[in-house]
Amino acid sequence: MKSAIKSGLLALAAAALPAVASAHPAIGEAAGFSHGFGHPMSGLDHALAMVMVGVFACQLGGRATWLVPTTFVLVMALGGALGVAGVAVPFVEIGIALSVVVLGAVVAFNIKTPLPAALGVIGVFAIFHGHAHGAEMPENAAGAAYAAGFMIATALLHIAGLALGYVIGRDGERQGVFVTRTAGSIATLSGVGLLAGLI
Repeated sequence: MKSAIKSGLLALAAAALPAVASAHPAIGEAAGFSHGFGHPMSGLDHALAMVMVGVFACQLGGRATWLVPTTFVLVMALGGALGVAGVAVPFVEIGIALSVVVLGAVVAFNIKTPLPAALGVIGVFAIFHGHAHGAEMPENAAGAAYAAGFMIATALLHIAGLALGYVIGRDGERQGVFVTRTAGSIATLSGVGLLAGLI
């Protein structure tokens, strides 16, 4: 059980760490990609939400395992396009923080929502995350590389969440429930801290 807890918490912590390599991006296309790749990972809010999306997808199982993360990435791209176009989306930062709270709680309590409802909730949160990424997208040719960067980073964080969900499920009902509740609770409390301006 101790190894299961360590594995789960280490995976969550590793996925939430800032991308150190993105602190000093290069110029041109490299800057666009590295900046875009680092953006989802350099903020605790984005990283935790993306990992929770993966765990949530794993908990739902079946088609949700790939539909939930894929929907998030595609709708996030739409939100990014809105950000680039300068289309205002109200309460973006609040929406991002709420996504951490809600997704953490859904994971902690292993809430089995119908797939259409899950995709709807994921889609709403993806708009907020995408808009935040798109608002920082370079207007030059590096913009496409930036978009590719944040979409790939998001997908990798989803994969980390799926892996965490797999580890949790493999460790049996008793240990799995404990690790799930711990990971979800950490995310939820972090989201509350973000909403309150404490993080």
